[in-house]
Amino acid sequence: MQNWSDPRTTTAFDPAVSVGVPRAARDAGLRSYMLSVYNYMASGVLLTGIVALLFASSGLAQQVLSTPLRWVIMLAPLGFVMAMSFGLNRMSTATLQMLYWAFTVVMGLSMSSIFLVYTGTSIAQTFFAVSAAFAGLSLFGYTTKKDLSGMGTFLIMGVIGLLVAMVINIFLQSSALAFGISAIGVLIFAGLTAYDTQKIKSMYAYVAGTDMMGKVVIMGALNLYLDFINMFTFLLSFMGNRD
Repeated sequence: MQNWSDPRTTTAFDPAVSVGVPRAARDAGLRSYMLSVYNYMASGVLLTGIVALLFASSGLAQQVLSTPLRWVIMLAPLGFVMAMSFGLNRMSTATLQMLYWAFTVVMGLSMSSIFLVYTGTSIAQTFFAVSAAFAGLSLFGYTTKKDLSGMGTFLIMGVIGLLVAMVINIFLQSSALAFGISAIGVLIFAGLTAYDTQKIKSMYAYVAGTDMMGKVVIMGALNLYLDFINMFTFLLSFMGNRD
């Protein structure tokens, strides 16, 4: 059987898990499970936005992000993601929840810089455009009967390539390459939104009624949160109007 503790390795339901469970009960449980994932994800995005706006409007962002502390703020979210991913089996659900909310706050501090670069109108327009796209893509991932696991493997490889290109462009400072990275980044994370939604849905059959359910809900929300934030950031980089 696939490793149910690794969200990226599960792509299909295990029929043996749901033997003897009425279909109506399974459907109600799945809806409740997915609603919990979306609630965590949406609440995390909202908290990040509030923290980013308050940090930027207070004037602290401009002061702090002009010092070496900016590297701590920029790299801290990666540390939280790694801690949650590698410590999943050892941590309690409550600990994972605490780390998730702390991660969204730190992401808010990191993303406050967009309010120093782009106009509020362009940020709002991009946010609503990404919200609409995310909803449609996630709905597709939830309802499609097509197995998206092959596409997911390709997209994850694309993320790695994207990171390499971003590192290279730190030295090249090419506007054309930056534009290409942003365009490809939007497409990659749009695809990952559908893939991750299907993957999270399929996880339900493995974790329903187990102690892992709460943890998988949080990690599923984290995956969708990262898809949304990355799609928003890449789209804003070439759609947003600068101050």
